[in-house]
Amino acid sequence: MPKVVAAGSAGHGGAGRRRRPKVTTALSEINVVPLVDVMLVLLIIFMVATPMMQQGLNVNLPQSRRAPPMPPQTQPIYVTVPVSFANNKLVRLQVGTETKGAENIRITVLAERVRQLVQQRDDKQVFLSSDGQVTMQQIMDVMDHLKDGGVDKVGIVTRPPTDRR
Repeated sequence: MPKVVAAGSAGHGGAGRRRRPKVTTALSEINVVPLVDVMLVLLIIFMVATPMMQQGLNVNLPQSRRAPPMPPQTQPIYVTVPVSFANNKLVRLQVGTETKGAENIRITVLAERVRQLVQQRDDKQVFLSSDGQVTMQQIMDVMDHLKDGGVDKVGIVTRPPTDRR
């Protein structure tokens, strides 16, 4: 609130020109409106700039010539997605490295079969391999069914590089 200070009337005897009272303002209050405007502008700038900064870096990952061997206490579970998956929705489920126990099953029962296999295991990991012509969407559908079956980690099986240096 502005203060009203009376002008000095002493010494004039009232016989002169009268001065108006001086009005002074106290500068102890902060004007909040410009502060809020600046903060809103900064907020909008950060909201627009943040999605642009969330892109990944292009990194050339190193290739390993020797991978560590699988732990011998558990037999790995392999799921293979063949080229014919687009037509018949069948995947191949195999426990261990021997193809004797492999079975072709429909994707609709994949989650239940995998749940039965990983139920007693500590390491709930499945290795997924597919043909090169299988689309990424089909692989993601299989991965979703594996996750529904209680799998914690899905490893993608690839072929090692052919050109050895």
